[in-house]
Amino acid sequence: MRKDLTIRPETEKDYDEINDLVIRSFSEGTNYSDGAGEVALIKEIREGRYYIPELSFVAELKGEIVGHIMFSHFPLSASKEVADYDRSIVKTPTVMLAPVSVHADYLRQGIGTAMIRLGIDKVKEKGYRGIQVEGNPAFYNKLGFETSSKYNIYPTSGFPMQNPECMMYQETYPGSLEGISGYVIYDMYENA
Repeated sequence: MRKDLTIRPETEKDYDEINDLVIRSFSEGTNYSDGAGEVALIKEIREGRYYIPELSFVAELKGEIVGHIMFSHFPLSASKEVADYDRSIVKTPTVMLAPVSVHADYLRQGIGTAMIRLGIDKVKEKGYRGIQVEGNPAFYNKLGFETSSKYNIYPTSGFPMQNPECMMYQETYPGSLEGISGYVIYDMYENA
């Protein structure tokens, strides 16, 4: 892990700086998003019952926020066609990692990796059984994520994915995802 980074839970006073960071991270660092959707997702998560404040992190370098990640509760649906899960259940056995943002001036310098590794350790400490992420397998496979279908968890068409292998899961201990299966349907937040 980078020794010059401070990684800590986000606070409300960080929100505006995080929003600016996310916009720059996605608009300058990707070819698929201007960051507005990710800022809206963060707001939606924070305002809903799936938010886990102690698992939402910022990375600071010389007093400046240069990275942000969040893990949130994410129930799986029993049905592929429509979200079919118990909305009365807040705590879920698995969490979702999204979004992951690194300041555009600091991309590809190990900040995202450092935040995710620390976050994975904290998720394990909290006793969750698995972590979901959607993204580039070439990056996330190096951090221990595997295609979700290996665990009987499947993506749906509810969110545009280039390839099914972009939906990944990680066990928090060997066998931790046994008995967990279903479909990832992103309208879950809208119905919270």
